[in-house]
Amino acid sequence: MKDFKILVINPGSTSTKVAIFENDKCIFKKVVEHPLEELKKFNRFIDQYEMRKKAIVDSVEIAGYDLEEFDAIAARGGILEAMEGGTYLINENITNYLKYESKIDHASNLAPIIAHELSKEYNIPAFLTDPISVDEFNELARFSGIKEIQRKSLSHALNMKMVGRKVAEELGKSYEECNFVIAHIGGGISVSAHEKGRMIDVNNANDEGPFSAERTGELPVGDVVKLAFSGKYTKSELKRRYTKQGGLIAYLGTNNLKEVLERAEVDPKAKLIVKAMVLQIAKEIGGMCTVLKGKVDAIILTGGMTNNPKFVEMIKEYISKFSLVMVLPGEKEMEALALGALKVLRGEITPKMYTEGVKA
Repeated sequence: MKDFKILVINPGSTSTKVAIFENDKCIFKKVVEHPLEELKKFNRFIDQYEMRKKAIVDSVEIAGYDLEEFDAIAARGGILEAMEGGTYLINENITNYLKYESKIDHASNLAPIIAHELSKEYNIPAFLTDPISVDEFNELARFSGIKEIQRKSLSHALNMKMVGRKVAEELGKSYEECNFVIAHIGGGISVSAHEKGRMIDVNNANDEGPFSAERTGELPVGDVVKLAFSGKYTKSELKRRYTKQGGLIAYLGTNNLKEVLERAEVDPKAKLIVKAMVLQIAKEIGGMCTVLKGKVDAIILTGGMTNNPKFVEMIKEYISKFSLVMVLPGEKEMEALALGALKVLRGEITPKMYTEGVKA
């Protein structure tokens, strides 16, 4: 079987991850940290294009490779319109949407744009897999309680679907045969219901669900309205308070779970807040078990916070009677992106096309 080299790129808010895979094996990995002073020069993430592209090209050079050597580029998906999960060929429809129409300024929007430009320069295909905007909701999941607002599917889909496939394999099944509740627990928290290979419900990590290290999660609507019209905040200040200055940061002044758990050993306030966060996560998991009518092959815990065994055990105390609980700590995003591209290169799947007007 032919060996394939795949370049994987994943821009984050303050760093750019670059990896090189030979088939499904990572042979090089680098995280390029971008100094705050450098980032402050740019008003929007999209304005960082040249700087981020250079970081990627330089990383490939440091690894001792030429871009001509690669069979494909795999990029993290940006915030596109609602679309089915899967692997997509990056085309002009995708890059034009991210440049001119995407409603959220997000670091991940840079990845497909950079990948597409490199694809054209070096004549190699570029793909994205399971972007943040994967939307496989059933119609019941869309109702919010007010007709002007529909619930949106924006989540850590890439990592959640990847760990779903891994656990299905461990159970001797395919992802499409299983029902899972998957919780990605990190700076933001996504808790999702997966039914036979489709993510039919998930909390929007910025607007709903449990509070996390930095985000408030769901809030009482009446009190949010009071704050919004108090005259104390601009729209952007209030949004920042909910998505960057909420959760553990709001209560304890830090987003470091290890530090918080250490404080909880001696500080009753810290202990109470950790227990409250654990309870909110467990409640969301229980709710998603209900979405699947209790027919759950496994509950899967993943994301950065699940690297802490003590924290995981606290969650398991609430949920262990619901179903088998599997823990896959950290995130598998780079691997997931590489595998999506590899399946296309091997002819195992046909890449989906993002066509204007036909998204999902």
